[in-house]
Amino acid sequence: MAVSVGIDKVVKRFGAFVALKGVCVEIRPGELFFLLGPSGCGKTTLLRCVAGFHRPESGRILIGEQDVTDIPPHKRDTGMMFQSYALWPHMTLAENVAFGLEMRKLPRAEIRRRVLEALELVHLAERAKARPNQLSGGQQQRVALARALVIKPQCLLLDEPLSNLDAKLRLEMRMEIRGICKQAGLTAVYVTHDQKEALSVADRLAVMRDGAIEQIGTPEAVYRKPVNRFVAGFIGEGNFIEGKVDGTGPDGVNVATRFGSLKAAKAASPGLMAGDSVTLCLRPESVRFESPGPGTPNVLTGRYLESVYLGEVAQHVISLAPADGEGLSFKAFELNPLAGRDREGQAAVVWVPPEQVIVTRT
Repeated sequence: MAVSVGIDKVVKRFGAFVALKGVCVEIRPGELFFLLGPSGCGKTTLLRCVAGFHRPESGRILIGEQDVTDIPPHKRDTGMMFQSYALWPHMTLAENVAFGLEMRKLPRAEIRRRVLEALELVHLAERAKARPNQLSGGQQQRVALARALVIKPQCLLLDEPLSNLDAKLRLEMRMEIRGICKQAGLTAVYVTHDQKEALSVADRLAVMRDGAIEQIGTPEAVYRKPVNRFVAGFIGEGNFIEGKVDGTGPDGVNVATRFGSLKAAKAASPGLMAGDSVTLCLRPESVRFESPGPGTPNVLTGRYLESVYLGEVAQHVISLAPADGEGLSFKAFELNPLAGRDREGQAAVVWVPPEQVIVTRT
């Protein structure tokens, strides 16, 4: 399989602190690949290693088939888009976009043609003579994207590019960036701490923690089949219940927990054996509120602590009381709830289908 960006056993230290611990990633041509994780996990350090701003102590960075580990940033075939727009305020949009081409000493006619193409791609060709202070935040971000695209890099690097925009603009620019990258056939490496941003835009993503990669996969695979509790808790919301496998069968496994026996479908629990310690993750959106029929598995009872009505969804917090030990505040999302329903203080009976139960080893 062709690789556009290769990160091979990269180690990066800052004094005694090890920021990257032998990271390995292969990014495919034309792929939007996200680096996701909490602050301090190493995602921006890894991006800066690819850009050439940091040199790793060991390991290699490849762009295409070229080892660029010792090549300075301006000689790598990459374009960079930062958190701040970093536009020259005294230059027009066209002049800002042309800057990288002028540094490469391209012919004037070629520069004009490519600048116009780049501005058309981000829908700002008619504003070519405007200055940055005449634009909205979203428009300035489009100019920054055009400036990164105009040099026709083999790889586009984006360091939390939407963090300075308001919520509405972030939503608009997510799909704008994805559409432009796909239209241009670009490989992109995108750093963010925003799970929704990664899930909605990425082709594949890597979840990082403490300088290492916990899991790589498509958004659907990482969300539906997290490899451990950290990934399950970082990608989306979850209710976590610890237990031990007390039986397996052709249709799944039964797990003994403080809240009774819970069942997970076979596809969610490969390779488990009786006695294995596991942690179950029950997503709030997987909870069912209709009355469970006889024999329905995974029925949970408790009392509504809090109910928030948001129109298309109601967010509930249910207090589950175990036979012994501390209770659990259990989150449950109800789609298309009845308007004005006030459940706080009332008894709660909910259930989760076995195929919606996520199993990770403890």
